[in-house]
Amino acid sequence: MKRLFDISFGSFLLCLFSPIMLGVAIVVKVKLGSPILFKQKRVGYHERIFTLLKFRTMTDEKDEDGNDLPDSRRLTKVGLLIRRLSLDELPQLLNVVKGDMSLVGPRPLLVRYLPYYSLKERKRHTVRPGITGYAQVEGRNELDWNTRLALDVKYVENYSLLLDLKIILKTIIKTLKREGIANVPDQQMLDFDVERKIKAKSLKGG
Repeated sequence: MKRLFDISFGSFLLCLFSPIMLGVAIVVKVKLGSPILFKQKRVGYHERIFTLLKFRTMTDEKDEDGNDLPDSRRLTKVGLLIRRLSLDELPQLLNVVKGDMSLVGPRPLLVRYLPYYSLKERKRHTVRPGITGYAQVEGRNELDWNTRLALDVKYVENYSLLLDLKIILKTIIKTLKREGIANVPDQQMLDFDVERKIKAKSLKGG
């Protein structure tokens, strides 16, 4: 039932938003150049790796050693506007229709985070990751990692179609109000693996 809902509603949304996606693609092409899409490996259903799609919002500027500059240095005004309106997420509808993702589920996170989940937190990977999820409507990027992952597990343990519909409705409301959006992630919180390494080092030292 969930997959059928994802395919049917996801395809409808893809058609509905296709003019907006075309417009965003043109803006990104003009202001940032190619590539238009940002592609990144993420962890999906049963911890299989897939390629997440987003509209690009940052430049490719690097430091003298060839490393990417911090997000705050590479995020453009146009990119900031696209993020504030959550338009950068629209290409993920292609991931939904393809089967990599669901409309609702735990957000897909970076591959390098895999070794740092607790056994219970790994339950988040027993469902397809979502464009939106429980954590996104309960605080989004304003939540700490422990709370976000706990909400992901809560979603898995209490899944129902009704819950999905409630999360979608709340997502629409919060997006319109622009609540809980972190425009520059690296200024909001530590990366999950970094935070867990610091915690492990602290416990070992104590």
